[in-house]
Amino acid sequence: MLTLMAVHAHPDDEVMGTGGIFAKYAAEGVRTVLVTCTNGDQGDGPGGVKPGQPGHSEADVVKQRLAELAESVGHLNIGHVELLGYRDSGMDGWDGNASPDAFANVDFDQAVAKVAALMAEYRPEVVVTYDENGNYGHPDHIQAHRVAVAASDATGIPVKFYYTAVPRGVIQASVAAMKEQGMDPGWEVPDDFGTPDELITTVVDTHEQAEAKVAALRAHASQGDSIALLSMPPEMQRMAMSTEHFVRVFTKVPAPDREDDLFAGLR
Repeated sequence: MLTLMAVHAHPDDEVMGTGGIFAKYAAEGVRTVLVTCTNGDQGDGPGGVKPGQPGHSEADVVKQRLAELAESVGHLNIGHVELLGYRDSGMDGWDGNASPDAFANVDFDQAVAKVAALMAEYRPEVVVTYDENGNYGHPDHIQAHRVAVAASDATGIPVKFYYTAVPRGVIQASVAAMKEQGMDPGWEVPDDFGTPDELITTVVDTHEQAEAKVAALRAHASQGDSIALLSMPPEMQRMAMSTEHFVRVFTKVPAPDREDDLFAGLR
């Protein structure tokens, strides 16, 4: 049985860059494995209470976010969920970055050993994680990248390894579409934000999974304030969910330079 594994940092990260491939490949009979490294402790609490504000309880946040993850996983038909249980480090610059038990600061070899053991158990042909910058600089995303890469190198198990990506052209087109609809993106997109289009190796059509992805994203309701996509019109949501992009880091089997299937060369 072919197996797909994605290594993510927090509950809700599984949706945007990999929710479509999870649902798509599960429907095709591929075994799907989600590794979630932290419990999302630094997320918004019940009532939208932010970290550092009075009444923010990490224990309550963890309970809520793991329940939301379970619902999201159901929408995406993910077969196996592995929780590493590390403490969320928070966004870059937050106080949580300094906590010794934050995921970004834990014993690296121990974390690698945990993911390597999961690779040895599931033996995924395809592994997906973030790029070197964690896609946007989040300390936990960067650590998840480092751990997944090191586990792959240590085990030699993955046949193909990918980074999730959002092409710069897609970002710019999305912002332009929002402005045409009279919507304020809320921030100016730097010219160098996202992955250069020419580096994209793999584009997977996930339009049939778009509604499942939206449902999975809505399952993470406690984090709704930070999920701008949910405030967009339905047609823009479907457009944003209809493709997923990746940079292939390596392949041990012959595969085309430009792919529409992560399992190209394996079937």
